[in-house]
Amino acid sequence: RSQSYYDVMGSSSGSYVRGVAAIHRKYQAALKRAKSRQQVLNAYWKHKKESERLLASHLRDEMGEVKRIKGKMDYR
Repeated sequence: RSQSYYDVMGSSSGSYVRGVAAIHRKYQAALKRAKSRQQVLNAYWKHKKESERLLASHLRDEMGEVKRIKGKMDYR
């Protein structure tokens, strides 16, 4: 049986992928609504901040998973 992306990456990656998709939907909607150059820039900066926050959280979760797996292994 071939493994799906979520089998390989773990369950936290599924919520990360969904989170990224939601952020991009909001960003695209904000770009369509923008009536000025400043509104376009504001949409970008908000999108960037949300993306960085989500990525930091995702990487923190993954490092926790790495530490948990390492903790179960013997030193060699």
